Amino acid sequence: APAMPPTKAGSKGALVLQCEWEVCTYVASKMEEFCEHVAQHLQQHLPGELRDEVDPLEEYTCLWQECGFCSPESSADLIRHVYFHCYHTKLKQWGLRALQSQSDVSHCQLDFQSRNIIPEIQENFLCLWEYCERSFDNPEWFYRHVEDHSFCSEYKAAGKENHVVLCGWKDCDCTFKGRCKLREHLRSHTQEKVVACPTCGGMFANNTKFFDHIRRQTALDQQRFQCSHCSKRFATERLLRDHMRNHVNHYKCPLCDMTCPLPSSLRNHIRFRHSEERPFKCDYCDYSCKNLIDLRKHLDTHSKEPAYRCEFEACSFTARSLCSIKLHYRKVHEGDSEPRYKCHVCDKCFTRGNNLTVHLRKKHQFKWPSGHPRFRYKEHEDGYMRLQLVRYESVELTEQLL
Repeated sequence: APAMPPTKAGSKGALVLQCEWEVCTYVASKMEEFCEHVAQHLQQHLPGELRDEVDPLEEYTCLWQECGFCSPESSADLIRHVYFHCYHTKLKQWGLRALQSQSDVSHCQLDFQSRNIIPEIQENFLCLWEYCERSFDNPEWFYRHVEDHSFCSEYKAAGKENHVVLCGWKDCDCTFKGRCKLREHLRSHTQEKVVACPTCGGMFANNTKFFDHIRRQTALDQQRFQCSHCSKRFATERLLRDHMRNHVNHYKCPLCDMTCPLPSSLRNHIRFRHSEERPFKCDYCDYSCKNLIDLRKHLDTHSKEPAYRCEFEACSFTARSLCSIKLHYRKVHEGDSEPRYKCHVCDKCFTRGNNLTVHLRKKHQFKWPSGHPRFRYKEHEDGYMRLQLVRYESVELTEQLL
């Protein structure tokens, strides 16, 4: 279960927070309601049977529309990722409101397909305020928690009549005349953004940078080189290559070809992929596993009650296993939506990107580049989404459709 948010809710009026998990149409007006609803999707998606009986590719795939993220490491990565979708949804709402308040600003012209592509979060969000070090899997609660520190920070004398408020972040000696400036400063430590583009999904530290993002697009014909990871555009191929260095992973696993962006993510990879240690043991049988989440999923198998119910409206189907529910959904309900994802090898079509991902890996033995958690799909002139692959060779970017 997610950690409860701090008491301060940060009210800026009612929001329109649309859930985009599979075919869900739920709308919330507050982040508390929205995150609680999305947590229910996660609880139904993650628990399953024994680890070796379930394809981990399906188990840890994000079902948010137009996303396709898949974690090969653990379900904790997916939980952080999906909660970031909640936070990102809120920022896109602020972006929409900002556009509506500025009549002289047009709309973003970048690729709409990237609107739900979000950064990869390698670890929990950790507060480094002095004596705190609380950890969060949901960025919304993390940023609210850090903001609460700014309200509690002490003033100290700076001269005879002046007082300044201190930043208590680790290794930071900055001081400010008021708490408002301190809160703005704390975003440089937490990397918090305050607005996102509702069209392309890009996130920004303030409205000025967001509006600059749109105004620059008046000269898009001069910016012909687009990053396939984050949709940023550049005037020359050299500038694009310089930018692409930010997406390259530097820490290589000594036991396989996997590369990771951080030492901590490399440690997690080695623990889950190459270590045989299974410290979590079941009290009812001989089963053991590598993390607590897998143990909780296993404990469900000792219950006689049906653990899963079909989410489709007016359907009463229940099952003991997540695998059975997914099979039921594919056979009974999946035909209700038009298949948009097409395999470029055999022309088979799918309704969701992650189904095409599973098909490419199982049927055609495709592998995505080391250190990258998903295939990416691009819309073609016929309206179908097909594979787009990015490779790195000496940081030279080559982009090709296989």
